[in-house]
Amino acid sequence: MSDPSAPHLLVADDQPDVLEALRLLLKGHGYDVDTVASPAAALAALERRDYDAMLLDMNYARDTTSGREGLDLLLTLQSLEPNMPVVVMTAWGSIDNAVEAMRRGARDYVEKPWDNARLMSILGTQVELGRALRRAQRLESENRLLRRDHLPKMIAESPKMKPVLQLMERVGPSDANVLITGEHGTGKELVAQWLHASSPRAPRSFIAVNMGGLSEGLFESELFGHVKGAFTDAKTDRVGRFELADGGTIFLDEIGTVPLALQSKLLRVLQTGDIERVGSSKARHVDSRVVSATYANLQLEVAEGRFREDLLFRLNTIEIHLPALRDRREDIVPLAMHFLRRHASRYRKTLAGFDAAAMQVLLGHAWPGNIRELDHAVERAVLMAQGEQVRAADLGLRGTSTAAPRLEDLPLEDVEKMLIQKSLARYDGNVSRAAQALGLSRSALYRRIANYGL
Repeated sequence: MSDPSAPHLLVADDQPDVLEALRLLLKGHGYDVDTVASPAAALAALERRDYDAMLLDMNYARDTTSGREGLDLLLTLQSLEPNMPVVVMTAWGSIDNAVEAMRRGARDYVEKPWDNARLMSILGTQVELGRALRRAQRLESENRLLRRDHLPKMIAESPKMKPVLQLMERVGPSDANVLITGEHGTGKELVAQWLHASSPRAPRSFIAVNMGGLSEGLFESELFGHVKGAFTDAKTDRVGRFELADGGTIFLDEIGTVPLALQSKLLRVLQTGDIERVGSSKARHVDSRVVSATYANLQLEVAEGRFREDLLFRLNTIEIHLPALRDRREDIVPLAMHFLRRHASRYRKTLAGFDAAAMQVLLGHAWPGNIRELDHAVERAVLMAQGEQVRAADLGLRGTSTAAPRLEDLPLEDVEKMLIQKSLARYDGNVSRAAQALGLSRSALYRRIANYGL
């Protein structure tokens, strides 16, 4: 039985006798050794376990001394395992290959035939340095999580937000898939960013995808990538969003808009973690945490046959529901002040706050567009303000009472905005059905939603 504390080494060489000699030598010095005979086998081994260091031969094709295969593998290793020390082995006299290998990220090199004492000294040094570096990075990550100074700012003083924040605290550090629900403009993407930043995945990528903005023809290419020549406009290989989020978090916004015919493709990735680029039959494994968001009532969509129940189960291991701004009115003033400071700094204006009349307008408005509408209103007010305080007229809000205004008293844009809101509410956020009822294409409705800040 191997010692669990023994350093783990991966040795890559295409000569069986060399592998056996190194295995015996390193085992005799207390190392746990795995051996492979090709770059492909080396990458497969790295997917199965972590190594303290790697001993890498530069040549694999018969009768070659260019070291090209070893150099190419070094570049791949730098992207996959940037902190794993790599010591390269070169043929005697191939100093140019050793120099190029060091330039590409190798920590040191030995010449064949190697000197046992020098080899063991180099490996011992690199293993210790690698372990020290990983310990330092782990401590920094832990301290960063404890400080929480890296987290997106959450302004939430309302009692309605207390259980939301408590749930975020519990699930943030986990790998659980999360479904965030709530009306448009309630801050779903900010919550997704907070969950990512509070997790061990924070140093890796956060990739946001607007699923409602993907056409059916580009769905697979955008999410999973494609290879050159897969279709007419595929001039080069393209990495998909899931690969970009490997090791990090992918945020699938407006998940309820994915057509039923494409939901099975998304489900397969969530079940297996394997993706295939369009035009390729080679599966690639990705490790992405999935956070999704929707305004739609997905339970209703499932009941009416427009959303797969098994996909919903995969998405909402945990569900976080964000209340509308009208239901957390204690947060209106703190949010408005936050936006005021941000936009005043951006536009280089000095503003002390809101006058009494402006404050009354803020508190009396229904905020159908939620936090996004408040942000836009405050930005406008900052631009329009001429004194030291924002006035009610600067906000440009019509119908500030929570009572519904008469249609004949509203301008055409406000009527259109109201009709869109009512249609979305009627169909529980289903953009496709709302667009059909309004006589618009789905893309046209999305443009209006973005334009009105809904």
